[in-house]
Amino acid sequence: NLNGMIPTEIGDLTNLNGLSLHSNQLSGEIPSDIGNLTALINFWVYGNGLTGSIPTEIGNLINLNSLYLAFNSLSGELPTEIGNLTNLSVLMLEDNQLTGSIPSTIGNLTNLTTLNIITNQLIGNLPVEIGNLSSLEGLWMNGNQLTGSIPSEIGNLSNLEFLALAGNNLSGSIPIEIGNLTNLGRIELDQNNLSGNIPPEIGN
Repeated sequence: NLNGMIPTEIGDLTNLNGLSLHSNQLSGEIPSDIGNLTALINFWVYGNGLTGSIPTEIGNLINLNSLYLAFNSLSGELPTEIGNLTNLSVLMLEDNQLTGSIPSTIGNLTNLTTLNIITNQLIGNLPVEIGNLSSLEGLWMNGNQLTGSIPSEIGNLSNLEFLALAGNNLSGSIPIEIGNLTNLGRIELDQNNLSGNIPPEIGN
Protein backbone atom coordinates (compact mmCIF):
# COMPACT_ATOMS: atom_id res chain seq x y z
CA ASN A 1 0.00 0.00 0.00
CA LEU A 2 2.92 2.37 -0.55
CA ASN A 3 1.91 5.63 -2.22
CA GLY A 4 3.47 8.94 -3.18
CA MET A 5 6.50 9.43 -5.39
CA ILE A 6 9.83 7.63 -5.56
CA PRO A 7 12.15 10.09 -3.79
CA THR A 8 15.18 11.46 -5.60
CA GLU A 9 17.27 10.36 -2.63
CA ILE A 10 16.93 6.78 -3.87
CA GLY A 11 19.84 7.73 -6.10
CA ASP A 12 22.11 7.88 -3.04
CA LEU A 13 21.96 4.09 -2.60
CA THR A 14 24.82 3.53 -5.00
CA ASN A 15 25.63 -0.01 -3.78
CA LEU A 16 22.06 -1.24 -4.28
CA ASN A 17 21.84 -4.27 -6.55
CA GLY A 18 18.10 -4.98 -6.32
CA LEU A 19 15.13 -2.59 -6.17
CA SER A 20 11.63 -4.06 -5.97
CA LEU A 21 8.70 -1.69 -5.39
CA HIS A 22 6.11 -3.42 -7.54
CA SER A 23 2.38 -3.79 -6.89
CA ASN A 24 1.91 -0.64 -4.85
CA GLN A 25 0.26 2.73 -5.49
CA LEU A 26 3.31 4.81 -6.32
CA SER A 27 2.78 7.82 -8.59
CA GLY A 28 4.77 10.52 -10.31
CA GLU A 29 7.84 10.10 -12.46
CA ILE A 30 10.81 7.77 -12.14
CA PRO A 31 13.49 10.17 -10.86
CA SER A 32 16.50 10.68 -13.13
CA ASP A 33 18.64 9.98 -10.04
CA ILE A 34 17.90 6.31 -10.66
CA GLY A 35 20.81 6.52 -13.08
CA ASN A 36 23.21 6.67 -10.12
CA LEU A 37 22.45 3.06 -9.18
CA THR A 38 25.02 1.54 -11.51
CA ALA A 39 25.30 -1.66 -9.43
CA LEU A 40 21.60 -2.41 -9.93
CA ILE A 41 20.83 -5.86 -11.36
CA ASN A 42 17.03 -5.96 -10.97
CA PHE A 43 14.69 -2.94 -11.14
CA TRP A 44 11.02 -3.85 -10.61
CA VAL A 45 8.39 -1.12 -10.30
CA TYR A 46 5.54 -2.72 -12.24
CA GLY A 47 1.94 -2.45 -11.13
CA ASN A 48 1.94 1.13 -9.85
CA GLY A 49 0.64 4.46 -11.18
CA LEU A 50 3.93 5.89 -12.41
CA THR A 51 3.70 8.58 -15.09
CA GLY A 52 6.04 10.61 -17.25
CA SER A 53 8.74 9.31 -19.54
CA ILE A 54 11.42 6.73 -18.89
CA PRO A 55 14.48 8.80 -17.93
CA THR A 56 17.41 8.70 -20.32
CA GLU A 57 19.61 8.02 -17.29
CA ILE A 58 18.25 4.47 -17.31
CA GLY A 59 21.03 3.85 -19.80
CA ASN A 60 23.59 4.18 -16.98
CA LEU A 61 22.39 0.92 -15.41
CA ILE A 62 24.69 -1.24 -17.50
CA ASN A 63 24.59 -4.16 -15.03
CA LEU A 64 20.80 -4.56 -15.22
CA ASN A 65 19.57 -8.08 -15.87
CA SER A 66 15.83 -7.44 -15.59
CA LEU A 67 13.81 -4.24 -16.02
CA TYR A 68 10.08 -4.44 -15.18
CA LEU A 69 8.22 -1.16 -15.79
CA ALA A 70 4.94 -2.78 -16.87
CA PHE A 71 1.39 -1.90 -15.76
CA ASN A 72 1.94 1.80 -15.14
CA SER A 73 0.99 4.94 -17.08
CA LEU A 74 4.42 5.77 -18.47
CA SER A 75 4.39 7.91 -21.61
CA GLY A 76 6.81 9.43 -24.10
CA GLU A 77 9.30 7.64 -26.29
CA LEU A 78 11.57 4.75 -25.45
CA PRO A 79 14.96 6.39 -24.86
CA THR A 80 17.71 5.37 -27.28
CA GLU A 81 19.89 4.87 -24.20
CA ILE A 82 17.99 1.64 -23.54
CA GLY A 83 20.50 0.14 -25.95
CA ASN A 84 23.26 0.59 -23.35
CA LEU A 85 21.76 -2.19 -21.21
CA THR A 86 23.63 -4.99 -22.96
CA ASN A 87 23.39 -7.35 -19.95
CA LEU A 88 19.61 -7.17 -19.96
CA SER A 89 17.82 -10.49 -20.14
CA VAL A 90 14.21 -9.43 -19.49
CA LEU A 91 12.56 -6.15 -20.58
CA MET A 92 8.88 -5.78 -19.62
CA LEU A 93 7.14 -2.56 -20.68
CA GLU A 94 3.59 -3.74 -21.37
CA ASP A 95 0.42 -1.84 -20.50
CA ASN A 96 1.76 1.69 -20.47
CA GLN A 97 1.17 4.67 -22.79
CA LEU A 98 4.54 4.73 -24.55
CA THR A 99 4.61 6.52 -27.90
CA GLY A 100 7.05 7.07 -30.76
CA SER A 101 8.97 4.42 -32.61
CA ILE A 102 11.10 1.57 -31.31
CA PRO A 103 14.72 2.81 -31.33
CA SER A 104 17.18 0.92 -33.49
CA THR A 105 19.46 0.66 -30.43
CA ILE A 106 17.16 -2.12 -29.21
CA GLY A 107 19.33 -4.31 -31.41
CA ASN A 108 22.22 -3.92 -28.96
CA LEU A 109 20.43 -6.09 -26.37
CA THR A 110 21.86 -9.37 -27.62
CA ASN A 111 21.39 -11.11 -24.24
CA LEU A 112 17.66 -10.38 -24.18
CA THR A 113 15.46 -13.46 -23.84
CA THR A 114 12.12 -11.69 -23.22
CA LEU A 115 10.86 -8.45 -24.78
CA ASN A 116 7.28 -7.46 -23.95
CA ILE A 117 5.89 -4.08 -25.03
CA ILE A 118 2.24 -5.01 -25.68
CA THR A 119 -0.61 -2.53 -25.23
CA ASN A 120 1.19 0.76 -25.73
CA GLN A 121 0.89 3.38 -28.48
CA LEU A 122 4.10 2.71 -30.37
CA ILE A 123 4.24 3.65 -34.05
CA GLY A 124 6.61 3.23 -36.98
CA ASN A 125 8.35 0.21 -38.42
CA LEU A 126 9.82 -2.74 -36.62
CA PRO A 127 13.54 -1.93 -36.74
CA VAL A 128 15.61 -4.40 -38.77
CA GLU A 129 18.06 -4.41 -35.85
CA ILE A 130 15.58 -6.60 -34.00
CA GLY A 131 17.20 -9.43 -35.93
CA ASN A 132 20.31 -9.01 -33.74
CA LEU A 133 18.48 -10.36 -30.68
CA SER A 134 19.73 -13.89 -31.19
CA SER A 135 18.97 -14.97 -27.58
CA LEU A 136 15.31 -13.90 -27.77
CA GLU A 137 12.76 -16.55 -26.79
CA GLY A 138 9.65 -14.38 -26.47
CA LEU A 139 8.75 -11.28 -28.51
CA TRP A 140 5.44 -9.64 -27.58
CA MET A 141 4.39 -6.45 -29.42
CA ASN A 142 0.60 -6.89 -29.66
CA GLY A 143 -1.75 -3.95 -29.38
CA ASN A 144 0.34 -1.06 -30.66
CA GLN A 145 0.18 0.98 -33.87
CA LEU A 146 3.23 -0.42 -35.63
CA THR A 147 3.32 -0.06 -39.41
CA GLY A 148 5.38 -1.28 -42.34
CA SER A 149 6.32 -4.84 -43.13
CA ILE A 150 7.68 -7.58 -40.90
CA PRO A 151 11.43 -7.41 -41.55
CA SER A 152 13.04 -10.50 -43.03
CA GLU A 153 15.63 -10.23 -40.24
CA ILE A 154 13.00 -11.76 -37.94
CA GLY A 155 14.25 -15.06 -39.33
CA ASN A 156 17.54 -14.60 -37.44
CA LEU A 157 15.79 -15.22 -34.11
CA SER A 158 16.38 -18.96 -34.15
CA ASN A 159 15.64 -19.37 -30.41
CA LEU A 160 12.24 -17.69 -30.64
CA GLU A 161 9.38 -19.69 -29.11
CA PHE A 162 6.66 -17.02 -29.03
CA LEU A 163 6.08 -14.32 -31.67
CA ALA A 164 3.18 -11.94 -31.01
CA LEU A 165 2.63 -9.04 -33.43
CA ALA A 166 -1.18 -9.00 -33.49
CA GLY A 167 -3.33 -5.89 -33.29
CA ASN A 168 -1.06 -3.49 -35.14
CA ASN A 169 -1.11 -1.91 -38.61
CA LEU A 170 1.55 -4.10 -40.18
CA SER A 171 1.33 -4.53 -43.95
CA GLY A 172 3.02 -6.45 -46.74
CA SER A 173 3.53 -10.18 -46.84
CA ILE A 174 4.76 -12.63 -44.23
CA PRO A 175 8.49 -13.04 -44.96
CA ILE A 176 9.61 -16.48 -46.06
CA GLU A 177 12.30 -16.29 -43.37
CA ILE A 178 9.54 -17.14 -40.87
CA GLY A 179 10.46 -20.72 -41.76
CA ASN A 180 13.79 -20.31 -39.95
CA LEU A 181 12.02 -20.10 -36.59
CA THR A 182 11.94 -23.83 -35.99
CA ASN A 183 11.45 -23.45 -32.21
CA LEU A 184 8.23 -21.44 -32.51
CA GLY A 185 5.39 -22.77 -30.41
CA ARG A 186 2.98 -19.89 -31.00
CA ILE A 187 2.62 -17.12 -33.56
CA GLU A 188 0.07 -14.27 -33.49
CA LEU A 189 -0.25 -12.08 -36.60
CA ASP A 190 -4.01 -11.43 -36.57
CA GLN A 191 -5.64 -7.98 -36.75
CA ASN A 192 -3.10 -6.40 -39.05
CA ASN A 193 -3.14 -5.37 -42.72
CA LEU A 194 -0.95 -8.23 -43.96
CA SER A 195 -1.52 -9.46 -47.50
CA GLY A 196 -0.28 -12.07 -49.93
CA ASN A 197 0.06 -15.78 -49.38
CA ILE A 198 1.06 -17.64 -46.24
CA PRO A 199 4.55 -18.80 -47.24
CA PRO A 200 4.97 -22.58 -47.45
CA GLU A 201 8.14 -22.18 -45.35
CA ILE A 202 5.85 -21.79 -42.33
CA GLY A 203 5.63 -25.58 -42.45
CA ASN A 204 9.15 -25.71 -41.04
